Amino acid sequence: MLNAVDLKKSFDGLGVLRGVSLRVEQGEVVAVIGKSGSGKSTLLRCLNNLERVDGGTIEIGGQTLVKDGVYGPPKEQRKICLKMGYVFQNFNLFPHMNVLRNLTEAQRCVLGRSKEQAESYARQLLKKVGLEDKEAAYPCQLSGGQQQRVAIARALALDPEILCFDEPTSALDPLLTQEVLGVIRALTLEKRTMVVVTHEMNFAREVADRVVFMENGVIVAEGKPEEVFESDKVKAFIGLGD
Repeated sequence: MLNAVDLKKSFDGLGVLRGVSLRVEQGEVVAVIGKSGSGKSTLLRCLNNLERVDGGTIEIGGQTLVKDGVYGPPKEQRKICLKMGYVFQNFNLFPHMNVLRNLTEAQRCVLGRSKEQAESYARQLLKKVGLEDKEAAYPCQLSGGQQQRVAIARALALDPEILCFDEPTSALDPLLTQEVLGVIRALTLEKRTMVVVTHEMNFAREVADRVVFMENGVIVAEGKPEEVFESDKVKAFIGLGD
């Protein structure tokens, strides 16, 4: 479903990704954890073509986005990236659009759906995330948890094959965090393919099929949650080391 090989990315000469390889199978939930600055979000942004790698290969759904650091034609890149859905840390909703239009705009512009089709699907998704009564509200009228749930619904509206979350609860207080995590847990029951960059260790332990621990731009531990959380490096990271 997703295969990244030997990804490299630098900013101003500083290596942020230093040969990262990651494979995600269909229906798998992968949690990516690690200290701030370890390269987690940069990895996710590169997989979604929000940042361009300096080297390495990314294949999504059997199609090649970049091979050995060389990207294909822009039109092909856009087509491949439609297989990916992205939920940002800080919501990134359009402030001048109400909730319903936030969910329908891309459906109409990118997928060519009619207004009626887009609105019908948007309402189904709002019900899924528990916000069916908020379609006329604007982002500024919603709590942070509600905005993030709208952002999840917006990502789902384009029917991505892989759903990516970049620290989806880091801007939220504990109560709102549980709201959002509840929605993501429900999505795992649908056997969706997901990559979740998170600092919520209990969530990673309980929900992920596989946990990836990054440090200094490389993956230093990877495997089933019970295996990774028993490694010395991860114990030290979460404060359980000797």
